[in-house]
Amino acid sequence: MRPAMSLLAAACVLALGTACGGSDDSTADTAPGGGKTLEQLWRAPGDDVAVVAGTANHEPGEVRFSFLVIDAEGQVVTLPTARIWVARELEAKPFLESSAKLERIGIPGGAEADSTHIYVARVRLPQPGTYWMLAEPEGGSRNVQALGNVVVSKDDPEPGPGDPAPASETPTLASAGGDASRITTRTPPDEILLRHSVADSLRAGIPFVVTFSTPKYCTSRTCGPTVDVVEEVAQRYEGRGVRFIHVEVYEDNDPAKGYNRWMREWGLETEPWTFVVGGEGLIVEAYEGPVSVAELETALEELLPE
Repeated sequence: MRPAMSLLAAACVLALGTACGGSDDSTADTAPGGGKTLEQLWRAPGDDVAVVAGTANHEPGEVRFSFLVIDAEGQVVTLPTARIWVARELEAKPFLESSAKLERIGIPGGAEADSTHIYVARVRLPQPGTYWMLAEPEGGSRNVQALGNVVVSKDDPEPGPGDPAPASETPTLASAGGDASRITTRTPPDEILLRHSVADSLRAGIPFVVTFSTPKYCTSRTCGPTVDVVEEVAQRYEGRGVRFIHVEVYEDNDPAKGYNRWMREWGLETEPWTFVVGGEGLIVEAYEGPVSVAELETALEELLPE
């Protein structure tokens, strides 16, 4: 699991390089939020709304969380960046200020979710607990302040970076007798993602990306295109020594039967999840909820040799 850092270190490390202030009142203008409480920032002129979270499971350390911002008229905000602030309480001053980047979740012509874009932020939250997060998209004609919680648990069941990937004998076209409909709900079938199992890839020492997701029975506003994203990246990285795997999440592809054994083996309690695994069998990146082509490509470029 991810190593923890001290709270003081997290308070001083801002994604945009803002310096950590001392007790001098003269630092108020440069402190996160200009010295205001999170509630005061939320109550600034504009739409006061709640974030729609794309992730729910976070462990101490570097936390990736995704979210939608929907204005008071019900429109999804798609400005390129959003300023974010994090505090331990709504009435407290934020200890961290950073930004979130808008990512496209899906590919042109692929499956579409209720929203085609989502904000993604990475911040260091070193201690378990419930944090308050405020997001304000930047550059729009009207201000929108979206408030929500980020819950950091001491030890989530899902594996994370640094953990060994469970050696699951996930289904393949070969094990399904060539009948793709038995092991994928995508239309048309994503056969490029059904060639290899997790266990075979681990035995071969080959890096791989595995996504646990169900195109047909997706339950969130943003999970539908996940398999499309992984397939697009698979096509771009063909011949570069990395495998791509899709695993459905329900027993016999029937939501009424609950999650299948491969979800249980990986300790997954939500979907979709996408993991990047190195050749030594350790997880390099873990993405809960939707993931973009850009995020996967960045992880793979850092993993693969030139």
